[in-house]
Amino acid sequence: MIDQQLIHRILDEHKNYKQKRPFIVAIDGLSGAGKTTISNQIENELTKRNISVAIFHIDDHIVERKHRYNTGYEEWYEYYYLQWDVKLLQQKLFKALHNESKLTLPFYNHSTDTTLYKTVNINSSELVLIEGIFLQREEWLPYIDYVVYIDCPREIRFERALNRDTYIGDYQERLYKYKRRYWQGEDHYLNHVNPLKRADFSINSYHQITWKSYD
Repeated sequence: MIDQQLIHRILDEHKNYKQKRPFIVAIDGLSGAGKTTISNQIENELTKRNISVAIFHIDDHIVERKHRYNTGYEEWYEYYYLQWDVKLLQQKLFKALHNESKLTLPFYNHSTDTTLYKTVNINSSELVLIEGIFLQREEWLPYIDYVVYIDCPREIRFERALNRDTYIGDYQERLYKYKRRYWQGEDHYLNHVNPLKRADFSINSYHQITWKSYD
C-alpha cells in the first residue's frame, strides 16, 4: 500500500494549483523501480477522492525498432536518445497538455512493431499522471508541474527487471542486453540529469517518503 503522505502532498499541490489546465504529475524512475505499480495506486487513491485522473505510460509511445536498433550508434545511445521521438512527444504530449483538450499520440504495438495514432480526450481530467523512465530530460521537464522520483536500490531493480523481461530471451541474454543497452542508458541519465536531486518528492524502495523543502 502506498504511503498516504505522498497522496496528501499531491493533493496539497493540486489544491494550490491555479492554472486552467490539468495538473501534471510525473512518476519517474529507472527500470524495475515500481513506477507502474505506484502510478496505479496513486490513480486509485485520487479517484477515491473524486479527482478525475488521466494516466499516460511513456513506454506506450516508443518508436518502431528500425528507428532504435542497428542505427550505427552505441546501444545505450539508442535507448536513451532514440527509443522515443523526444521532440514529437514534447509537442504532442507534454506541450499539448498545456493547450489542448484532445491529444493525438502515437501508440506502439509490440506484436506488429508498428505505431498507430489515437486521440485521447483529457477534457474532463483535473490531474494527469505521466509514468515512465527519463521523464526529467530537458525537453520534457519544463512542462511538468510536479515530479515524484522512485529511488530504488540498484540490486533490487536489476533483479526485478531481469526476472520480468522474459521476452528478451533466457536469463543470460537478458543480462547481456541490460548490461550493454539499458543500464548504460540509465547511468547516462543519472550522471547528466541527476533525477533524484531534481525531483520534488522521492520514494525509496520501501515506499517511504522523502520530502524536499525549498525554503
